[in-house]
Amino acid sequence: MKKITRFGLGALLAAGLATGFMGCSKKEAAASASSSQKTDPNAPVTLTVWCWDPGFNIYAMNEAAKIYNRDKPNVTINIVETPWDDLQQKLITSLSANDTSALPDIILCQDNAILKNVSNYPNAFAPLDGKVDLSQFAQFKVAFGNVNGKNYSVPFDNGVTGTFLRKDIIEQAGLKVEDFKDITWDRFHELGKIVKAKTGKYMISYVGNDPDITMVMLQSAGTWFFDANGKVNIANNPALLEGLKVYADMVADGTCLAVPDWNAFVASLNNGQVASSIDGSWMVGIISAQADQSGKWAVTTTPRLNVSGAKNSSSQGGSSWMIMSSSKNIDVAADFLNKTFAGSKELYETILPSSGAISTWLPAADSPAYNNGNPFFGGQKIYKDFVEYSNDIPRVKYGIYNYEARQEVGVAVADILNGTSVADALKKAEKNVLFIMGE
Repeated sequence: MKKITRFGLGALLAAGLATGFMGCSKKEAAASASSSQKTDPNAPVTLTVWCWDPGFNIYAMNEAAKIYNRDKPNVTINIVETPWDDLQQKLITSLSANDTSALPDIILCQDNAILKNVSNYPNAFAPLDGKVDLSQFAQFKVAFGNVNGKNYSVPFDNGVTGTFLRKDIIEQAGLKVEDFKDITWDRFHELGKIVKAKTGKYMISYVGNDPDITMVMLQSAGTWFFDANGKVNIANNPALLEGLKVYADMVADGTCLAVPDWNAFVASLNNGQVASSIDGSWMVGIISAQADQSGKWAVTTTPRLNVSGAKNSSSQGGSSWMIMSSSKNIDVAADFLNKTFAGSKELYETILPSSGAISTWLPAADSPAYNNGNPFFGGQKIYKDFVEYSNDIPRVKYGIYNYEARQEVGVAVADILNGTSVADALKKAEKNVLFIMGE
C-alpha cells in the first residue's frame, strides 16, 4: 500500500485513509482468494501434454490419465499429438525466443536429447528431486535425465530392440526363426538374399535417409557418434563404417526396401512387402494393429556387427517425461507422473500387452503380465524375451551434440545411397559436426 505522509485537511485525510484501508482489504481478499484457489485440491486443472505415436506413448498417457482420475477427477490431461521432430523444433523455437506461452505442461523427450536440451536451457525444465520417486527405476535410464546433480525426467520405455520376423514368409524361403537368433549383420544380409530369391519379398525396410538403423548398430557395438570424452567419433568409427556399408549393400541388391517416410515404412509391414523389422519393442503396438497377421510374427535377438565387444542387443528410441518450468501446475504435473509412470503397476500391466511398452520402473517387472504369452506372436513370451535382451544392451554416452550428429549422419546416409563412398560421406559428416560444435 502506498504510504500516506500528510494532508492539509482532516476530511481529506480521513477519506484517504478510508480509501486506503478499503484498497488493502480488497487486495488482501484477492490474495486470500488466489491462495485458496492454488491450494484447493479440487480446483479444476488442465495439464497439456505433447507426445507422439497413438499406439504407444499417447495410448500410455491416456491410460495413465484414467488411473489418476479415479482419485483426481478434477485434473484433465489434454494430450496433443506432436511428432518428435516437430516437438523438438517447437521447443527450441519457443525457448530461444524466450516465449513459453505456447508450451505445454509436460513433454515426452527422447533420451538422447535430454542432456542437450537441459544444458542449453537450464531454467526451462523443472527439477523433479523430492517430487517424483526415481529410486525404483533402472538407473541407466535415470542417468539420462541427471544433469549437474539434478533429475529432470521420469523414465518411460527402455527401447530394447528385437528382430520382428514374419514366420510365414521366411518359412516359404525354407528358413526358421532360430536361423536369425544371435547372428551378425552379414549373416542377416545373406539370409535376406535367400528370402528375396525364393519369395520375392524384401527382407527389411527403412526410411531411406533415416539414420535409426545405424544407431541401432552402433549401440549394439557399444560405441556412438562421440567417445566417452565427448569428442566426435564419426569418420574413423569402425562400427559406423561397417554398419553403413552393410546397409548400403542391402539397399543396392534389393534386400532392403528404402522408403520415403514413416507412413510408407509402416505400410511395407502391413501389406506384407517385407519379412522383418528390426526396431524397438514399441513396434509391438504397430505390428499388432494388423489383426489379419495374428500368429504370423515372432521375435528374436538383434544382429550384431563384426567388431570387438558387439552384442546381439541394442536400444532404439527410449524416452522420458519432463515438466516445463513455465507450467502453472508443476506440483500437480509431478504428482500425476509420480502416481502413474513412477508408481502404478496397474498402468504397466495395462499398456504392456497391446503396446509392448517394456517398463524401466522395476516393480512392474514382477507382474505376471511379463510372463504371459502373446497370442498375436503365436503365444511367444515376447515381453520376458525383451527383458532378457535389455540386460545385455551396451551403454553409451550420447553427448550434448547428439541431435546434430544424428542429422549429419542422416545426410551421410542419403549421400551414400546416392553413390558417395561411405568413407567420404562420414568425413563430411564429422567436419560438419565439428563446425557446429565450434571446433
